[in-house]
Amino acid sequence: MNGAQALLKALTDAGLDTCFTNPGTSEMQFLYEVAQTTGVRAVLCLQENTASGAADGYARMAGRPAFTLLHVGTGFANSIANLHNAGRAHVPMVNIVGANATYHQCNDPEHELVNGRITDLARVVSHWTQEARTASELGSLAAQAAHHSRLGAGKICTLVAPTDCHWDPAVAPPDCAAQPAAPRASAATIGEIAGLLANGKKTAILAGASALHGDCIELAAQIAAKTGADLLGDSWAPRLDRGEGSVQVRLIPYVAEMALQFMAPYQQLVLVGAQRPVVTFAYQGLPVSKVPAGCTVTTLATVDHDMRMALEDLAQAVGAKGASTARQARTQCPVPTGTLTPAAVGQSLCVLLPENAILVDEAITMGLATFELTKGARRHDYLFPGCGGAIGAGLPHALGAAIACPDRKVVALQADGSAMYTNQALWSIARENADVTVVLLRNDSYAVLHFEMARVRTGEETSALRSLLDLDRPTIDWVRMAESQGVPASRATTAEEFHQQLQAALATKGPRLIEAQVTQDLQPFLQLVRGGRP
Repeated sequence: MNGAQALLKALTDAGLDTCFTNPGTSEMQFLYEVAQTTGVRAVLCLQENTASGAADGYARMAGRPAFTLLHVGTGFANSIANLHNAGRAHVPMVNIVGANATYHQCNDPEHELVNGRITDLARVVSHWTQEARTASELGSLAAQAAHHSRLGAGKICTLVAPTDCHWDPAVAPPDCAAQPAAPRASAATIGEIAGLLANGKKTAILAGASALHGDCIELAAQIAAKTGADLLGDSWAPRLDRGEGSVQVRLIPYVAEMALQFMAPYQQLVLVGAQRPVVTFAYQGLPVSKVPAGCTVTTLATVDHDMRMALEDLAQAVGAKGASTARQARTQCPVPTGTLTPAAVGQSLCVLLPENAILVDEAITMGLATFELTKGARRHDYLFPGCGGAIGAGLPHALGAAIACPDRKVVALQADGSAMYTNQALWSIARENADVTVVLLRNDSYAVLHFEMARVRTGEETSALRSLLDLDRPTIDWVRMAESQGVPASRATTAEEFHQQLQAALATKGPRLIEAQVTQDLQPFLQLVRGGRP
């Protein structure tokens, strides 16, 4: 057995059977071993940020980690934006990063980082990072990485693998260690929060990470129903049970002004897998916390606790097990006509989204309308890719989700500006024949930046300023972009055209892209942040 074989055995013994890769010279030995096995599905990606984003989307839907295979420090650097998103979403992932041979690194070949090592770079976005120095250590560390990736809600683990560690002889890796039970919330914590829920104050239970779906959100809803608390979700929802028949969860708005108004009534906030909510960016004259002054914030369970058991214990303590919960009714949206707006797109999705679909939402400003209108669509999973605020995760997430759930339709709501960060994902979607319908919302603009610019200036934007915020001159032809990468595509300019094209795409298995040329009215957002200024 050589080191590459030991590495592969450690990963597959731990149940990792899917690899998203953009490999290079230093990974050839391991890539050869991956290609020899039938136990791993390897997906070629044309850019490393596509690989890390796809591994994130896969983990959110599969409930277990995939692994990425990346090329040296520069390749790893390309993956960092979506690794940051994955880390903020608390998903499990293992990254294998090639490196120069241990005996060659001291010669400073061109792939060595100018100031530091790959491990220095990896630690910024990883919960666990190690570099192997021998072939036998490579397999042993891979087993550790797979183990650590599953701790709590999930961890990002990065293993640096020098080339000589791949080809040198190695001993077999150790057997996979049993996953330790996550710590339970203490009886004292359960009793304290049960008391808070009974004191008559306006209270919200704020769920985050993996507490937003499955058993966790059902238990949280029962507790809220029994105690009169409101059930809230993080602004950034990694995965949310949604649609007809789901429990009703209100997400805290992203926009600072909206969030402050939304949170103002609450006197108590109970966190389950969520952090204390703060604004993403500081704004002059606005508080940085979304929590109102005087509101008590208490943690039931962090992402490192057994969140389901904490909710079980709390439900038992307040007598909420089996409590009747409010359910989302099916919304009867009309078929849209006329101008193609984000709201019209939302109406069509409400009508046509199939049962058990996966809705990946990187629509940015255009997603505000579509989010509201799809709440009452048929039952589906909702993924928000950019949990760390980095854009460009939507298309890779759709790829990863489709690989994880090949029997489910994936619909990617994708803004045009952020799609350009990882448009290479379309090629992998086509190559894998992934069942993904991309709704490319084209407004030829970084609309969110017009919104943010309104905070810092008055009056009309100059042409020079608009040229830094708009995506025209030239406009991007997404039909030709998609078709050049093997994805059949069409263009819709009216609500009727879009509805017809979406209906056809959802009725067909395999990749499709619809370029929706939307008309977007930013005035309500601009007025909100200007506070009455022109």
